[in-house]
Amino acid sequence: MPWICPGDTTTNSAVRQRGRQFPLFQGILPLKRARVPAEIVAGITLAALAIPEVMGYTKISGTPVITGLYTILIPMVLYALFGSSRHLVVGADSATAAILASGVAAMATRGTDEWLALSGVLALMAAGFLLLARIARLGFLSDFLSRTVLVGFLSGVGIQVAVGEISGMLDLPVEGHGTIDKLVTTLRDIDQANVTSLVVAVAVIIVIIGSRKISKKIPGALIAVIGAIIASWSLDLERYGVRVLGSVPSGLPRIGLPDVAISMNLIEKLAPTAFAMFVVILSQSAATSRAYAARYNERFDENTDLVGLCLSNVGAGLTGTFVVNGSPTKTQMVESAGGHSQLSQLTTSFIVLMVLLFFTGPLAYMPAAVLSAVVFLIGMELVDVKGMKNIYAERPWEFWVALITAAAVVFVGVEQSILLAIVLSLVVHTRHGYLVKNMLMVPDKTLGWHHQPVSTGEQVMPGLMIYRFMHNMYYANSQILNDEIAELVRSANPSLSWFCIDAAAVNDVDYTAAETLRRLHVTLAAQGVRLVVCEVVDEVRKEFERSRLTDLFGSEVFFQTPAAVVDAYVQSNSEAEEY
Repeated sequence: MPWICPGDTTTNSAVRQRGRQFPLFQGILPLKRARVPAEIVAGITLAALAIPEVMGYTKISGTPVITGLYTILIPMVLYALFGSSRHLVVGADSATAAILASGVAAMATRGTDEWLALSGVLALMAAGFLLLARIARLGFLSDFLSRTVLVGFLSGVGIQVAVGEISGMLDLPVEGHGTIDKLVTTLRDIDQANVTSLVVAVAVIIVIIGSRKISKKIPGALIAVIGAIIASWSLDLERYGVRVLGSVPSGLPRIGLPDVAISMNLIEKLAPTAFAMFVVILSQSAATSRAYAARYNERFDENTDLVGLCLSNVGAGLTGTFVVNGSPTKTQMVESAGGHSQLSQLTTSFIVLMVLLFFTGPLAYMPAAVLSAVVFLIGMELVDVKGMKNIYAERPWEFWVALITAAAVVFVGVEQSILLAIVLSLVVHTRHGYLVKNMLMVPDKTLGWHHQPVSTGEQVMPGLMIYRFMHNMYYANSQILNDEIAELVRSANPSLSWFCIDAAAVNDVDYTAAETLRRLHVTLAAQGVRLVVCEVVDEVRKEFERSRLTDLFGSEVFFQTPAAVVDAYVQSNSEAEEY
């Protein structure tokens, strides 16, 4: 199998077909030789931008700084080889890191070997959930965490993360358990802040923001980190009370199971946290992969992607680091730098390998306030004010759902709020299906047919009304179906002889809705109104047959189009008049 192919379309097509059959390298092949330099440059750019970022995420996860680099070593390589998306970048993520810290807080002391071991167990458990989802082909579940709720959840995480790093930028001890408690404690002890650390943190923030104003391709965080290390070494900032990271181990991570006794009791305690991570990984990774696949008109298989994400987290758990996730921000970094395949990510992993082998020494001089400043900015970027404004402008009801989710993260906790987010997403979905804006269909001389609100009670012709139901028929909206039809028949003027349900927008009818249709058939028949149906898709017609609705209604009441209903109604009236 050729790894790099020239611009020959036949060769590219053949490689693409083989890549689809073989589970490896779907994110890399086909690869044109001319694109290799651009992919390598994009990988170098990602390394420059991501290395300070992932070290910052360790402040959120509570693990050693070196574990941040581990997240973009083996895990990133495994996803590049086994994942489906050509664009998704897998690594440390603020949301899953925050869930980790929340879930482990009651079981171990932050920063200890036990904390790190439990972090590895959680990565393996998240991988287990991803594997189960792949076996059951549950990739579609990513659609059930709505964009509205995700905006609120990530905004809440951003507030929590940013507030938690204020004490670090002031070089104050981290105290308090909740977001508000930490903020109150920091404000109470602010007179003990180290001014030098604050100056360093502010300088880092200015460099990062200033570089972004000039160009997003400038690695402002890397420049700020290197500058802070040089300043700390040359000016001996420790003399001024500035805390530094201290010795950072070099070399490759140790491969093996987490150093903790794994038992059913431990798994039961960690299961809610691992499941919350799984939900975020599934929704955020799939949404990012799908968006970039659509942008470039590329194939994307969310179930294959689950394999890549599963193996990435297995790699994380076995190499002494914490859970990894598909990162929208890192994915955008690569895309902006010109990368269009996983070769960019492989390049990044190689650079991280070089850093681990040869360049961890200078990290010992890095002021702790630098990482706090980097993470503070990450948190602020997660607070999607623009997204919240857009939701409020377009869907005010959904805005309150997003706000409740964000508030739950801040006041209750990350782990609990992701479960609330799932429930709220289902509530939003059910509400959309429940509040159906159904229509009445009436003829138009120019357009053929057009819709009128149900409130008009307009008839196609005297005695015939065609009612289009605008959603699947299921338990949540079956009462609306019943009530609207009953009211339309009761208030019709003139009274109806035929009532037609146009089912063009219906592709599913559940048991409750089928019972409602049976009841309507009997009720309307008692009032002398014939219930007919048109534009029923084949799948729904089969459901009607399984529910024995076809036998109850009679096969003659099913019509292909509204026009066919009108013709049959006219003919029925003509025959009645002749009789």
